[in-house]
Amino acid sequence: MTVPEPVERTPSPAWARRRAAARRAWGEFTRHRAGVFGLAVLLLVIALAALAPLITDADGIDVTRATGGRLEPPSGRYWLGTDESGRSVLLLVLWGARISLLVGLSATLLSIAIGTVVGILTGHFGGWGSALLMRLTDFFLVLPSLVLAIALSTVIGPGVGTIVLAIGVTSWPSAARLVRAQTLGVEARPYIERSRALGGGHLHIIGKHVLPGVLPLVFVNTTLAVGTAIVAESTLAFLGLGDPVAISWGSMLRSASNSGAVTAGAWWYLVPPGLAIAVVVLAFTLCGRAMESVLNPRLRER
Repeated sequence: MTVPEPVERTPSPAWARRRAAARRAWGEFTRHRAGVFGLAVLLLVIALAALAPLITDADGIDVTRATGGRLEPPSGRYWLGTDESGRSVLLLVLWGARISLLVGLSATLLSIAIGTVVGILTGHFGGWGSALLMRLTDFFLVLPSLVLAIALSTVIGPGVGTIVLAIGVTSWPSAARLVRAQTLGVEARPYIERSRALGGGHLHIIGKHVLPGVLPLVFVNTTLAVGTAIVAESTLAFLGLGDPVAISWGSMLRSASNSGAVTAGAWWYLVPPGLAIAVVVLAFTLCGRAMESVLNPRLRER
């Protein structure tokens, strides 16, 4: 009895095209030095935040186990000094990155998901339902999102989940507007009419044509929106609307302000978390701008 030889499976042409497109996009991205620098910074910060429990001792952020003095300046033992409880500011910055990045990414994904669904539905279906959703979008768009987030956080109560929900449900209108405009552009293309003529339903058109056409814009908008979400989280935490137990960059700034670090001249307690926020937001912006130029040929440098 002969055993049939295994048949080598060749990749489908669609996957081959996708891999080739991904290689071209990565090659185009690497041409933007600012984008590569931003990506390297983000990967470093994410790695430090993820590995914080492994490379540091969690007991160092416990107030009852702090061994330093109150607001000690930077030294060989404490590279960035200590806080009002004697904890290492460097250790607090590393652990604070976990909450700040988690809240920023989670809130952004929530807002982008809501905006994408609303934008695609209003752009594809139209009618009175679309008009009603757009009026609701305009209502949220003209109101200050930060004020709405503060009001929502006050009603629900302080906490990390509250901040994620408050930022996510108040910052989706801009994404909805962008996705709707892109959806209308895709819907006007000839192959959409051919798909309808061949019997394609709403789910087929949205899943096979509209969604792939708007995903690049959604991806870029997500990268750019993370920085805004991190700033919003820091603002809400600074105002005391975050989890009082969790450590984030915003809560560090609040603690520094309440402990008298400003009047005491303890710059080492204020500068590191503020600088971390600025660096991460700038890194996300650089990556987003680079990806925007890669996915939009009209923005590429000539």
